Formats: sequence, structure tokens, C-alpha cells
Amino acid sequence: MGSDKLRLPRLISDGVVLQRDKTVRIWGWAGSGDIVTVEVAGQTHRCMAGDEGRWEVLLRPLEAGGPYTLAVSAVGSDGGEAEQIIVRDILAGDVWVCSGQSNMQTPVSRVMDLFEKEITDSCSSRIRYFQVPERYDFKTAHDDLEGGSWVSCDTPEKVMGFSAVALFFAAELHGRYDIPVGIINSSVGGSPIEAWMSESSLADWPDRLDELAVCKDDAYVSETIENDEAAVSRWYGRLDQLDEGLGSTSEPWYSEGFDTSDWDDIDIPTSWEDAGMKGFCGSIWLRKTFRLPAGLAGREAVLRLGTIVDSDVTYVNGVRVGNVTYRYPPRKYMIPAGLTRAGENTVTVRVVSNSGDGGFIPDKPYRVETGGETVDLTGRWKYRIGAVMENPMPETVFFNWKPAGLYNGMIAPLHDFVIKGIAWYQGEANTDKPEEYLSLFRKMICSWRKAWKLDHLPFLYVQLHNWQKPASEPGDSQWAKLREAQMEALSLPDTGMATAIDAGEWNDIHPLDKLTVGKRLALVANKIAYGEDIIYSGPIYKEMAREGNRIIIRFREPVGGLVSIDGKPLRHFTIAGPDRKFVWARAQIEGESVAVWNDGIKEPVAVRYAWADNPEGANLYNKACLPASPFRTDDWA
Repeated sequence: MGSDKLRLPRLISDGVVLQRDKTVRIWGWAGSGDIVTVEVAGQTHRCMAGDEGRWEVLLRPLEAGGPYTLAVSAVGSDGGEAEQIIVRDILAGDVWVCSGQSNMQTPVSRVMDLFEKEITDSCSSRIRYFQVPERYDFKTAHDDLEGGSWVSCDTPEKVMGFSAVALFFAAELHGRYDIPVGIINSSVGGSPIEAWMSESSLADWPDRLDELAVCKDDAYVSETIENDEAAVSRWYGRLDQLDEGLGSTSEPWYSEGFDTSDWDDIDIPTSWEDAGMKGFCGSIWLRKTFRLPAGLAGREAVLRLGTIVDSDVTYVNGVRVGNVTYRYPPRKYMIPAGLTRAGENTVTVRVVSNSGDGGFIPDKPYRVETGGETVDLTGRWKYRIGAVMENPMPETVFFNWKPAGLYNGMIAPLHDFVIKGIAWYQGEANTDKPEEYLSLFRKMICSWRKAWKLDHLPFLYVQLHNWQKPASEPGDSQWAKLREAQMEALSLPDTGMATAIDAGEWNDIHPLDKLTVGKRLALVANKIAYGEDIIYSGPIYKEMAREGNRIIIRFREPVGGLVSIDGKPLRHFTIAGPDRKFVWARAQIEGESVAVWNDGIKEPVAVRYAWADNPEGANLYNKACLPASPFRTDDWA
């Protein structure tokens, strides 16, 4: 009889995409000494399982196509009955690992309103998606995932939870090269880069190793999690106990007929600080009355409440229609048919602000949509405080953000799977110390390539998008410094960067324009991974030269032809003299260079471009409509 131990890794399962045109490793586990036979596409390979039961064979390169069927069998040394595993619906194509933090995670469902047609057009049975389950481990680099399966991206319904950037990226490659594309998404919101790095690659950062050493204490981790959960539970329990609006002693405030005539007025959207409640922690109840004509009453509707800090529960005519438990997702709630009526209707929202910076985010949609019509919900609302908490919600430890944890749980299990390249979207979580990012990023890229045993593994990444309110005066920026580190990482071979300073939103750290990002990543792939002779990047700063009272900025070749994207004078250039004080500058394109000056500075020494968290209106591009990456010519702190 066989050993009853034959097993394949989670990645090698029904629907898998195997990397085309490369020697591909098929591996797994069986009983020690078992003879394992692997058959696929006319190939037959045999090997013996080692002392630990692990075995592997190398397939000869497969051309793009399929579907194929993989048969794996194992026979024990006694020659008894064989075990067998059959893997079906295999395609050969290009496999990309997509990793990073929340902007790589942001799901298709969140951008559906903007890109419904593009999402539908992106769907194909020849695009397959594997979501790596979230897991951290501080002591062991895992050799397999704890779950996950390959899903065919053939309908919009199937892809709603998938990474929007990854889907658009895959669709571009599939359409351009007519090959199957496999996406392995291994991303975790809020994660700093050190969480994705191995312990050995963090050797130059003793503070990260010290933090990792603490996290290796299982008792400490479990006790901290238990204490944090208890503290948060007590905070919310106390809040609910104090909140009269929940109806513990009287009619709940969300009831349809509840009298709000003595509530105060507030204009929505607004922050609590702007409404005179700076630092408020607790619950606030808000109500808005809106009218519907008879022709729209009773229809299914969509209620949009922008973005709310921090969490909310929302009711229409006294009936709960939805809730979101944290600050970032847009509020989009379905109002079921039959709930609204002709004439007056009410929206009631209970907002819990747990960190002292609550409110409704401006420049977001606040409306009811039904029957092709919209009802505006901005403006005057009624409100009453439900409960005041003396302190913010207790801070908790996010262990999934600690050094090496995500690498061990979510990247190490992928290393034996042959891939085409990496697409990376991360950096927001490291903007507090941007001066460290370049060395961390370079080390991570090199260590991942070493682990995959592919020295020239294409590594593509997204430069941080624009965010926060635009500054009216020149100044410094942590986000700009991190973008600079990302730009400098291009010194590593086989890397490429998609600039996204025009694809963000000032009021959303998770901007919705994932289509632009996905397309630009694919354009970078066309060059870096597929060797096309194309302009794939916006202008990248190379050097400066002083000519009188002007500084001439030169860019790396090929530039692609400099243009002002809107035809207006160049914006977002600043210049400094010996006093190192930057002021707004004039700039003009001169061939493949840009001349920068300010008539008040006779001896300029440095120039900066788009050096801000949100360089809104930065308009230097090339003729391929790709934005210039922000830069500075100085290295002042």
C-alpha cells in the first residue's frame, strides 16, 4: 500500500497557471522513500521522496496554452497500491506575484461605479487569481499556504473581491500578448515593508530584529492580543452602556417616529473639529429628512454617505441598511425595495469616533440614487451626542505588521513556484521614516530574487500617489521623500516604476483610480519583463546645471518628449538660493530639458519639482502622457 501522505502545495491545484517557457518545479510531500511519478502534457518524470517526505521534479518548458491535466502518483517501497492526485484545468502563461499594502488589496467592488465597463472587459477565463490567506509567523518560514484556491476571472461577479490593480494589470498583459495570466495576490493593509522581509535580510536593522525577537515569544503575543481585545471590548461596552440613543431606557433614536426637534443643527460633510467638537471620542447620532416623489418611492435605491471617521451604523426610515466598522471604505448601502415612500423619508446615522478626529469627509458623494434620479443629502442635518468617552479607544498591537511575520507566512511559501515577476504597491506605512526606505527596499528586492533563485526577476512597483490637501506654499514632505527613495531604487537592474502622482485623491488614502495604476504597471512590464522598445516611464531626473540665474534640469534617456499636459505654464517647480529657502519658480521646456528660475534669486543652487504630499496640478509629462516623477536636486534634510 502507499503511504497515504501524498500532498501538493496549495498553489498547485485545479485552475493553476504554470509559468510558460521556463523550467517549472512541481513539488510536494509523500512518505519517505516513496517513488513519485508526475505526468503532464506528454511529459513523465519520476523521483524519490526524501527523508522529510519532500520531493520535486522539473518540467520541461511549456508553451502558453492549455488546459492541461497533471497526474501525480506515489508508490511506497513495498510496491503496493499507488496514491494519486489529479490537478485539472491547468494553463501555461505568465504568473505575477502582486504584493504590498491596502492599495494593492483595494477590491474591484470599490471601483465598480467608476469602471464597470473596464471591469467587464477585463474578465477572462484565461486570467486566474489566487488570494494568499493572511498569516504571520515570527519563527518559521512556511513551506506551504494554509488555504487558497485558483479562481477563473471570467465574470464580474467572481472578481468583486479581487485586487483592482492586479485585475487591470493582468487584463492589459492578457490582451497585449494573448496569453494566460496568473495573479498571486499576497497583500495586507497597513503593512510596512519590514513585515515582508526575511529575518536574515533585516540584519542591518537591529531595531527591527529586536522587535522581531520580542514577537517570537508566543506567550507575549497571545497575552497581548487577549489584553488588547479585552480593552477594546470594554471601551465599546462602556460606550454602548452610556449611549441613550440605543434605546436601553427609552425609544431608540433611530426609530422612524423619534422626535428630533430639540436636536442641534450641523452641516454635513464636516469634521467634528470644524463643528466645534475637537478631539471628540464617543457616539454621535445624525438625522436627515429627504423627500421622494411618488414615482420614485418604494424603489430599490443606493444610499451613499461618502466616507465616515471612524465607524457607522445607518438606518432608513428606522430600518438598518448597513454599517462599516472602520474609517476607510466608502459608504454605499442598498435601500431595499418597499422601504421608502412618497414624501418625507429619514436617514439616521450613528457615528462612533474612537480616535478624536472624526467626521464626514468632504468632496465625497452624499446622496440617494434611485430610478435614475439623485437626492442630495449634503447640507443641514440634526444631531445629538449619544455618549462621550473620556479617552480614545485603547491602541492595539498589529502583529501582522511586525518584522518578518508576513514574509514567513505569505511570501516564503511562494518561492518554489516559478513566476514571471513581481508587482509591488506599498510605502504609505513607511512615510514616518522615509530616509530608511531606500535601503530596506533594495534589500527586500535582492533577497526576494535570491529566494526565487532568479537574479533578474522583474520587479515593478507603484510610486506613492498624491494625497492630503495641497499646500499653498513650498515645504517639505515625508511622502515626497519616500517617492524619492522609490525613484532611486531604479538603480537596481530589472526594476521599473509606475508614477501615480496624478492618480490619487486628496481626501482618500485609497484612491479609486486603480485603472490608471494597473495600466501603467503593465506598461512598465512591457519594457522590463517583455523587452519592448517603448516609452514606459515619465521623465526621471538625472542632473542639473546652473546657467546664470537659471538651473537647467536634465532627465534620463529616453525622455519621450517633454510637454505640459494641459498646455499651461509648468507648475510645482520651486527654487532656492544659498539661504536654502525654496520659493515658487517659473519653468519652461527647452528641448529635452527644463529651465527653472525666479527673478528674485540671482544665484540659485537647488530646484525641486512636485515636492509635496499632494502636488496637485503638477503638469510636466512626456508625449506618452506619463507624468514626471517628483525630484529634488538637493540632499538637504
